[in-house]
Amino acid sequence: MQKQDSINVLGGVLAPCSRDPVTGFFRDGACNTCPEDQGSHTVCAIMTAEFLAYSKYVGNDLSTPRPEFDFPGLKSGDSWCLCAARFLQAHDEGCAPKVHLEATHQRALDIVPLNILHQHAVGAN
Repeated sequence: MQKQDSINVLGGVLAPCSRDPVTGFFRDGACNTCPEDQGSHTVCAIMTAEFLAYSKYVGNDLSTPRPEFDFPGLKSGDSWCLCAARFLQAHDEGCAPKVHLEATHQRALDIVPLNILHQHAVGAN
């Protein structure tokens, strides 16, 4: 699998998202992607209790540990590379988490408009 260029949605170098827990399609701590990343795990989001509950409700339980997949389970405050479509769905439902723009891969823009990412950016109201 060939990684696409590590460029963020602002046009700069992709910043790390999380090393604890280790995130990303490649489990390299960044929201890097490639053509094989069907889910486009490109949005670096900060988990909230509301989003985690929503994600579980729509069938993707991110809060329960899954040791067989070396997955510790996420809690509020953790950063994680979310699927771009799930982020957009959460936005549409009014429960999108905050986003680190510097750590969100430019490929997220194939699915999520930049103005929506800006609305949820860390530091935005």
